[in-house]
Amino acid sequence: MLLKLSVLLLWNQVARLSTQQLEQNPQFVGIQEGQDLTMYCNSSSTFPQFYWYRQEPREGPVFLMTLVKGGEVKEQKRMTAKFGEARKESSLSIIRAQPGDAGFYFCAGTHCSWGCCYLPQNPAAADSYHSASTSL
Repeated sequence: MLLKLSVLLLWNQVARLSTQQLEQNPQFVGIQEGQDLTMYCNSSSTFPQFYWYRQEPREGPVFLMTLVKGGEVKEQKRMTAKFGEARKESSLSIIRAQPGDAGFYFCAGTHCSWGCCYLPQNPAAADSYHSASTSL
């Protein structure tokens, strides 16, 4: 069975002053049930934290994981999220993909300015986010 999984990338542009961006790879992908997949978010700037979300069609986003330390690795069932040592990239791997894994996956990074860090609240509804999609 071909799984259709989408990965949406989000990056925060606080008060429209930030130029930080995240790039998503791959943008579109199709895999067979049981195959593994790794999604990447990369930036030229550092982020204090990365977040991963998943959204099913016609549903709101569901929080998956937060990564707060460079080099951090978190596992949740068949998913593994990694935060790069330089805090400029994150990856999310899904092992042995199942039909229930289909959906949109969001990566978000916080932005700190003047001693305040801005955290993503609702990535699907926030005007200050930009997104690109990856379909699997």
